[in-house]
Amino acid sequence: MYLYKDFINLCVFIIVVAVTFNPETNPFATNHIDSVSVTEVSKNDPLYAEIQQKSTTLEQEPQDAYIDKVWKKTPGLNGVRVNLDRSYKQMKKEGRFNESLIVYDQVSPDVTLDDLPAAPIYRGHPEKQMVSFLINVSWGEKYIPDILNILKKNNVKATFFIEGKWAKENIDYVKMINEQGHTIGNHAYNHPDMSRLSEQAIVEQVTKTNEVLNGITGEEPKWFAPPSGSYSDLVVKKIDQIGMETILWTVDTIDWKNPSVSVMMNRVMGKIHPGATILMHPTESVVNALPNMIADIKGNGYKIGTIDQLLDEKR
Repeated sequence: MYLYKDFINLCVFIIVVAVTFNPETNPFATNHIDSVSVTEVSKNDPLYAEIQQKSTTLEQEPQDAYIDKVWKKTPGLNGVRVNLDRSYKQMKKEGRFNESLIVYDQVSPDVTLDDLPAAPIYRGHPEKQMVSFLINVSWGEKYIPDILNILKKNNVKATFFIEGKWAKENIDYVKMINEQGHTIGNHAYNHPDMSRLSEQAIVEQVTKTNEVLNGITGEEPKWFAPPSGSYSDLVVKKIDQIGMETILWTVDTIDWKNPSVSVMMNRVMGKIHPGATILMHPTESVVNALPNMIADIKGNGYKIGTIDQLLDEKR
């Protein structure tokens, strides 16, 4: 009798052990294959080795921000590294190397714009395939809605540098610009020649405008465009101390002279370049030329972004 019970207990014990250590029947067991990382498995795959080998020609080193002799403060550019594991996962379904499925990680440079001394900024990085529209506003409210409609229709964000006095008198337009996702910058309070102002007057022009714009949008501007592009070393220094950057341009539409569409297009497209900053104002000429300008810029392989995006190290 006891031998029979012992035999039964032994059978039960064997069954329990078998179930416990069988990953297919025990939901709490860890499958050995799953526990091996993708990297451990993939390193033995010739496809992984091929991706690793070819990645050396695809990767690029990050580039630090620097002061250019002509264009002054210039942002850096992220480097790119091939993410071997993610790239392998993308390609293993096909089982062959496909460069279009490469997954990249961006690597930040050691030196950024914030690390550089005070200096004006004219452009983005000369290898970044992006340009930016800089729209200085101290008049021309009649054309603001049309410009915003064109930008919205073409999925383009611009940077509007707004005069403080104009903003106080046109609150609804400032709100409209802000609500549509455009960047708003500071264009001084009443369009003075900044290069002729005292230190105190420079600070007053900028801080007063910041207060007005912040009161309307709830955001403090970080970009300053001096009226008529007039500045001095003192202006740039004070702007830097306030915690802002002085922004100028590399391509001028000269729209205030009411050029024809063809003249403006030739003027812009003849000077377009990676990192370009394109100056314009709310004028009828811009309304007429902007759709063609956007189409041609995009057709030449450029993205159009705000000044924030243009000066960012991201590719």
